[in-house]
Amino acid sequence: MADRILYNYFRSSTSFRVRIALALKGLDYDYAAVHLARNEHSAPAFGALSSSGLVPLLQDGEARIHQSLAIIEYLEELHPLPPLLPDDALGRARARALALDIACEIHPLQNLRVLRYLTGPMALSEDDKQRWIRHWIESGLEAVERQLAAAPSTFCHGETPGLADCVLVPQVFSAQRFGARIDHLPHVTRIFAACMALPAFDSTQPDRCPDAE
Repeated sequence: MADRILYNYFRSSTSFRVRIALALKGLDYDYAAVHLARNEHSAPAFGALSSSGLVPLLQDGEARIHQSLAIIEYLEELHPLPPLLPDDALGRARARALALDIACEIHPLQNLRVLRYLTGPMALSEDDKQRWIRHWIESGLEAVERQLAAAPSTFCHGETPGLADCVLVPQVFSAQRFGARIDHLPHVTRIFAACMALPAFDSTQPDRCPDAE
């Protein structure tokens, strides 16, 4: 049994981010599935581990860390090689900003909790829900595309994959899943292809997970 346990869900894009980061750093972990669609994150057993009731949750020895970007930065500090952030302050700021453009501006609006609220208390139709998802993914990734076009490189920032790529790739998977249009985003699609050619991204994608359905 590994010292690390990652509580996650195969379809969770935030969980996917952490799986990529762990793979890029070559860190072993035990995979613990928490099925969000079956509300396993709301069960008392998981609540005893995570006060937020969210995945991903990384247990590293006695430590428990939630929120995907906090987990990735924790791994970066403890295991700095290979680095997921640039050496310079401006580069680190840009990489973090790209990651946050997705993590804060796109992902929350397609989160399962939000979607359930739209079709539950808000009484939106399934068609309206799908239009909501596609609008926020497409407009959000268009903003990311503009950032990438301003300083083109093989990956989101530079010639090696890093933090922003860990966040971009799962968002593209979500775009594909929900039928959002991204074929007009050449930098996003090019970087996605470059990432998926690497084992760390390919081996951690949702359909490779033990709990994939």
